[in-house]
Amino acid sequence: MNAIVVTALRRPLTFVVLSIMIVLLGVMSIFKTPTDVFPNIKVPVVAAIWTYPGLLPQEFAGRITYNFELAVTTTVQNIEHMESSSYYGRSIVNIYFQPGTSVGTAEAEVSAIAQTVLLGLPPKVPAPMIVALNPSQVPVIALQMTSDKQTPSDLFKLGVIRVRPLLATVPGAIVAHPYGGMDSFVMVSLDQKQLQAHHLSAADVQAALTAQNIVLPAGDQKIDATDWMVQTNAAPESMDDIANIPVKRVGNAVIYVRDVASVYRGGHPQTNLVLVKGRQGVEMITQKGGTASTLDVVAATKALLPRLKAILPPDVHISILSDASIMVKDQIKDVVQEMITASFLTGIVVLLFLGSWRSTVIIATSIPLAILCSIIALGWAGQSINVMTLGGLALAVGILVDDATVMIENIDVHLEMGKDLETAIIDAANQIVIATFVSTTCICIVWLPLFELDGVAGYLFMPMALAIMFAMIASFILSRTLVPTMAKYLLAGHVHHPVGAPGPDEDPHGIHDSAIDIPNPHATQRPPSGFFSRFQKGFEARFTSFREGYNTILTRCVARRGAFVGIFMVLSIASMGLYFVAGRDFFPEVKSDALQMHMRAPLGTRIEVAGRIAALVDDRINQLLPGKIENIISNCGLPEGPHNQAFIPTPSIGTQDCDLTIALKNAESPVWDYRALLRKDLSKRFPGTVFTFQPAD
Repeated sequence: MNAIVVTALRRPLTFVVLSIMIVLLGVMSIFKTPTDVFPNIKVPVVAAIWTYPGLLPQEFAGRITYNFELAVTTTVQNIEHMESSSYYGRSIVNIYFQPGTSVGTAEAEVSAIAQTVLLGLPPKVPAPMIVALNPSQVPVIALQMTSDKQTPSDLFKLGVIRVRPLLATVPGAIVAHPYGGMDSFVMVSLDQKQLQAHHLSAADVQAALTAQNIVLPAGDQKIDATDWMVQTNAAPESMDDIANIPVKRVGNAVIYVRDVASVYRGGHPQTNLVLVKGRQGVEMITQKGGTASTLDVVAATKALLPRLKAILPPDVHISILSDASIMVKDQIKDVVQEMITASFLTGIVVLLFLGSWRSTVIIATSIPLAILCSIIALGWAGQSINVMTLGGLALAVGILVDDATVMIENIDVHLEMGKDLETAIIDAANQIVIATFVSTTCICIVWLPLFELDGVAGYLFMPMALAIMFAMIASFILSRTLVPTMAKYLLAGHVHHPVGAPGPDEDPHGIHDSAIDIPNPHATQRPPSGFFSRFQKGFEARFTSFREGYNTILTRCVARRGAFVGIFMVLSIASMGLYFVAGRDFFPEVKSDALQMHMRAPLGTRIEVAGRIAALVDDRINQLLPGKIENIISNCGLPEGPHNQAFIPTPSIGTQDCDLTIALKNAESPVWDYRALLRKDLSKRFPGTVFTFQPAD
């Protein structure tokens, strides 16, 4: 392995250029690599979304969901497990597959069996929507639409027709159906008495409407020099046209739709409403795709806001309701700051112990280069810049200093022997190559078990292991290339005593004054003058005193090894009792700028009543936490689009449920204290209503 060191000394400019290339590629990778809070979680999941309006949940589960699940288990391969939820008029079946299963193949197999199952289901059950899910598809930005003139139904239609198609053009974005409001239709409300008086049934009216709502091609007609495209169009253009459709002729009298029904614009009963500060509106939630960057999706969505405002009516106000990129930036910034702090403190410690700014510069240069190499490798490996990878790099900062430090220290030792600089570098590198290689390999091996983790834990912690291993490998290579190159130039003025001459800590007979025989490679350097010289000398004196004190304690422990081992074992065994006392959670409790609370009123509560309760809860929360609340969004009932429940699952099962997102003004709020306060007070204030908090805020 010394050949690369010799090459570095003979061709130093080559490795300087390579180092500059690492910096450039590293900066490019930082900007190009997707940035998110957590790594991409690639759990293969396919969801089947069934709808059959009016069917009760228990009937849906028994007549549709069960039959579909049974058929899936007989034909679809590599199933890990299934989860299903049946609601009023809809059902969602999530099929989890074994790791490594092709989602495309699984989706095709589920679609095929779903079409076959339709033959054995109740009549007129529509085919299900089959979609592939990814745990990394999380909401990243939400927009709210409010108006003083438009109804919630009008806002819903604007969200579907104008806003959603434009948001869908954002690369990596998945746009959910609007929340709040309801879809509107032209309603024909039949009058039973008039139907009986005219001897008609609902089927007769339906047949008449169907017959008068036909558009058929009729070919073309050439007249003179013009070729006219002709079609038969009997579609009504207004509600008056619908009211004037003939249903039946009795003698000379014609019975029209208006005679037996009233025509108006309406819709089915509302099942979902969104309250922003107690006021109804519509919420548009955008998710990011599994491999997309949260920052990119949010930035592109924000860039579309001027266009969205231009295509909406002037009285409709659209604004950002929540923005996950703020949290992502804060999390990344915190980790980067900790990394910079760790690097700075490491440099200070190295400077104090080595006492040479030249050696410190060499070591401090290798640390960021190793980190940049790791980021480049992570980008090539398809990973993202996230809290786990940056956390791994922050952990590695203290380890990355080892290879370069050992190399520099050993070079100084060989310089003390009177060797010329290049010979000292080559001999020093040759002497420690096996030790540093084994050390680097052992550190990498320690992280290998993380690659055996399954499920979500594996996807979370494997990128952290990769980041550390890439950085360690880069650090070892840099210690054999860049460190010798920089040492050749920065240590060129190194002053040493001739071989055999006593150093400052030796008497003429070569006896060391210190209690422990540790060579001091910097003792032969010309001591710097000024404040740092005095500070460094004082630090060395105090550290020597500490070292001698530690040596005394260690000697006593070794002399009484039996008692020491006994005390150590007792404390170790006693500490195991903490396992039964400490809490357990997937993630530690952290301060946050939001709370996610679920409210469930008594079963069967109307959506309007649930909305009023949510408004009262909103007011009470503001009273309990005065000046600490930025905004409260209440999302009550089940969404109009059933696929929203597949993409964004919630505990809601009916109109009595509300999800309250409580945005806090302070990003460092002690949310656990707020949760305890709200849970205790709201339960007393609203008896019969259950309040729970989501595990992940």
